[in-house]
Amino acid sequence: MANRYRGEIEACLDGKTWKLCLTLGALAELEAAFGDDDMLALAERFEKGRLSANDAARIIGAGLRGAGHDITDQAVKAMRPEGGALGIVDIVARLLSATFGGSLPGAATADAPRPEVRAPSPFPGTR
Repeated sequence: MANRYRGEIEACLDGKTWKLCLTLGALAELEAAFGDDDMLALAERFEKGRLSANDAARIIGAGLRGAGHDITDQAVKAMRPEGGALGIVDIVARLLSATFGGSLPGAATADAPRPEVRAPSPFPGTR
């Protein structure tokens, strides 16, 4: 079970619940990957809220490795999150919020209820 006081979250990927945590080592990994000089620059990057799919894979991968999972970013890119693309956004937002204390615009706190993620119906007028 994730401990929100330690910056941990849980996420469902490929039908399995995983713990993620951006440890100091994981943050250093992200600084190097994004070419940022320090954690403040990294936080400012995330505050802008414009992340690519590759950025999301790096963040999720770093969070998984920070929680002790031996997994590559390439393997993360092949995983299917609960909720599809919106599920990815939810995981990244919750992980960054847990790490940086909810200071990111629009990010829910780590203990807030997860939003319901629903794909649009392929049949107009139905749900």
